[in-house]
Amino acid sequence: MEKRVALELRGRNPSQVKELNLDNCRSTNVVGLTDEYTNLEILSLNNVGLTTLKGFPTLPKLRKLELSDNRISNGLNFLSGCKKLTHLNFSGNKIKDLETLKPLEEFKNLKNLDLFNNDVTNIEDYRNKVFALHPALKYLDGLDKEDREAEDSDAEEEDEMNGNNDSEEDGSEVEEEEDDDEDDGEISLSAVYNENLEEESSDSSVYEGSEDEEDDDDDDEEIDADHKSKIDGEDADGEPEESTRGKKRKHDDDEEN
Repeated sequence: MEKRVALELRGRNPSQVKELNLDNCRSTNVVGLTDEYTNLEILSLNNVGLTTLKGFPTLPKLRKLELSDNRISNGLNFLSGCKKLTHLNFSGNKIKDLETLKPLEEFKNLKNLDLFNNDVTNIEDYRNKVFALHPALKYLDGLDKEDREAEDSDAEEEDEMNGNNDSEEDGSEVEEEEDDDEDDGEISLSAVYNENLEEESSDSSVYEGSEDEEDDDDDDEEIDADHKSKIDGEDADGEPEESTRGKKRKHDDDEEN
């Protein structure tokens, strides 16, 4: 078992381990496990060949212990260092009487106990006596007091453990949604601002365009005036121009005289 424990540890510090599976490793007693596993919550020792629980370490956070298919007949008091146990599986062991179960009275949080395929189950009125011995017990051998099947205990425990975390996550989600709303508000304001700028820009462009049109109209008027003056035979100053033929004729007349 010591080698298996070292293998499952995988170089981690024992205090970092929350779940440990040692199924099918062969040992008659618990070795290799120490009180250093202070955060261990789930431990599985099925079909190991255990005959005693002597030397079982103190595991203050252990809530689920699997010990099925071993050869344990007594010594449940060695589990006294695991006060938070909620799930305990002793199916397929050698427990014969109710007296052996007495130490389990100390486990006030124990909700699920499995003693299937133990001789103790053959005692008359066995179920009622075990439920009377452990008032907090909710399920025995997979059934409640009314012989109804047990719900998924793992899911229930996880829901209880994660209840606070879920509420915190919900709070963070609400905060994120509020942040998103604020971001949307900022975006909408900027969009309105940009729209106003675009409108002002478009108005100014229209105004500039009208001025350009007026300038174009003035230029057209000047061009028309020049064109008209040329047609009328006027120079740039508006005075009529003499034709070349007229000037030549006048010169000839002067020579004759």
